[in-house]
Amino acid sequence: MKATIRDVARLAGVSISTVSRVMNAPETVVASKRDRVLEAIQQLQYQPNAFARGLIYKKSFTLGLLIPDIENLYFAGIIRGMQDACIKLGYSLMICNTDRDKERLLSYMDTFREKQVDGIVFASDKLHPEYYEKLVGCRIPFVLLSSHSDEYEIPSIEVDDEVAAYDAVKFLIELGHREIGMIGFGHSDSMSGPPRYDGFVRAVTESGLGHNVIRVKYANHRFEDAYQAAHELFTDHPGLTAVFCVADEFAMGTISYLKDRNVLVPGQVSVIGFDNLRMASMFIPKLTTIAQPIYQLGYRAAEKLHELLSTGSVEVLREKMQHKLIVRESSREK
Repeated sequence: MKATIRDVARLAGVSISTVSRVMNAPETVVASKRDRVLEAIQQLQYQPNAFARGLIYKKSFTLGLLIPDIENLYFAGIIRGMQDACIKLGYSLMICNTDRDKERLLSYMDTFREKQVDGIVFASDKLHPEYYEKLVGCRIPFVLLSSHSDEYEIPSIEVDDEVAAYDAVKFLIELGHREIGMIGFGHSDSMSGPPRYDGFVRAVTESGLGHNVIRVKYANHRFEDAYQAAHELFTDHPGLTAVFCVADEFAMGTISYLKDRNVLVPGQVSVIGFDNLRMASMFIPKLTTIAQPIYQLGYRAAEKLHELLSTGSVEVLREKMQHKLIVRESSREK
């Protein structure tokens, strides 16, 4: 017979309410009682009924995640981190892929409301006023991931894109490169595109290389778009010796374009990416890149949303995580 919460309470020698608090707010229970309850849960293999919990606490114990491109490996890492945090915190996770389609995104918000999710993580897109008004109207707390809002006081978690891009380009300059191009995000809804461009501009300008500011082409988030952007960039500026790409997938597209034209990387052109996707160390040549703590971003987003749901506020409104330069084979001294 399946164990009940009464069985757990009886075995642990505590009240039913104490068992409930251990499952939903363990920090409110003294360690000795908490340990007895956890041991009883494990011994009895007790699994609480989520529907019953929802009725009692008026919560679904479900979080929603809105992502723009589920095929992008960046979001695979985000999902993994958020899923692991949800398991730890006692939530289920519902994922919706928007394909950067406004109507689809708004429709998913309605779906989340109908499913009575407790909160939403809104990832990597710009928070347009209509999105904000919809979420506020649905009365669903939310957190921004790899995004932020200057207009609204919304909790967010991301890296400092401007500083990270600056560090990437500064690294190329320190290698001796003076003719540097960039392939950036061209989508109008991109949150990271403008600050990464700003970081590129600051690095080349500070180093007296302002002539590179115009050496920029844009792509729409895909390998094949970056391949075409690389073609346009090197057609206009054939003397480039280095390229900063705002995504690892863009760096791979750029290297593939150069390989097809028998241009050696890094022998003739150095390429640096951004993200440190799992594929970055498998690609040939292995990518030099700016590493985002992708898994930790997803994990922290779930924790931040849980904090908001539990207390009504967050300790750090706009949180920044650290990036790191990873030097591999796709870059070398000029």
